[in-house]
Amino acid sequence: MIAFGPVPSRRLGLSLGINNIASRKVCSYSCIYCQIGLTKEQSITRATFYKPSVLIEEVSNHLKKLKPGYQPDYLTFVTNGEPTLDINLGEEIRLLKQFGMPIAVITNSSQMFDNQVRTELMEADWVSVKVDSTDEATWRQINQPVKELNLNDILQGIEAFAKTYKGKLHTETMMVAGVNDEPAQISQTATFIASLHPQMAYISIPIRPPAVKSVKAPAEEKLVTAWQTYSNFGIQTEMLAGFEGTETGFTGNAYDDILNISAVHPLREDTLASLLTHDNAGMNVVHSLVRQGLIKEVPFNGKNFYIRKLHRAK
Repeated sequence: MIAFGPVPSRRLGLSLGINNIASRKVCSYSCIYCQIGLTKEQSITRATFYKPSVLIEEVSNHLKKLKPGYQPDYLTFVTNGEPTLDINLGEEIRLLKQFGMPIAVITNSSQMFDNQVRTELMEADWVSVKVDSTDEATWRQINQPVKELNLNDILQGIEAFAKTYKGKLHTETMMVAGVNDEPAQISQTATFIASLHPQMAYISIPIRPPAVKSVKAPAEEKLVTAWQTYSNFGIQTEMLAGFEGTETGFTGNAYDDILNISAVHPLREDTLASLLTHDNAGMNVVHSLVRQGLIKEVPFNGKNFYIRKLHRAK
């Protein structure tokens, strides 16, 4: 289940996800808002998760299964962990170019202190770096990083990357009520982001079930303050505060489609209904997956979401 979707994305159009750390969630962070849940295996050690040839074959096979009109706009490394922990990332990006589609990488930025990681990301056409806070205490509270990580090293690495990267650089800041939504914090983060000169800075809020139940989106007034602050710094800014649509890619196999997408991108009930219609399947497939302990139904903000259970009960 390396390839999934494509799924609709405000940033990337139709994005075919590549989960290069699909076997388990391995991440350098354990963000309180993470839609996949808290990290059980935290690491900053790069490793091999799949042979590049296996990843490329999986993507090729998935592309062949897609119905007409669902060819992706981007091939996107977006995982149930941190994609730059994959030591083969650079080679995989180069090999994926054979499909003639732009390559995107969505990273939490934690490995940007590593010159090798920055070099590999230069190969991508579109890179999103996470900057939730530039304040040490706030960063540790919201991202819960591996203790060995140093925020200043990460920020310096992002700056070094931004100075030489020739592709489309974007930033993303997740806003959490009571954590990083005060005006002084927003201004501090915006100051740093402005220095990167990104093509676009995205301000996000939790729209899917978070790892920590107490996590909430800031009040609308705080979001307006954030947007205005970023704009005052001359940053091209967009809010990612709404649902991105129900049209996901489908292969005709509802069972596999649900498992593949929900491992990284929790499926809202209306999205799931649309996928089932396209795959000519019914809710009996969903009920079966729930009974088997493969997916879980999670209520959030008045809607039900379906998420892959990565650790099944024994």
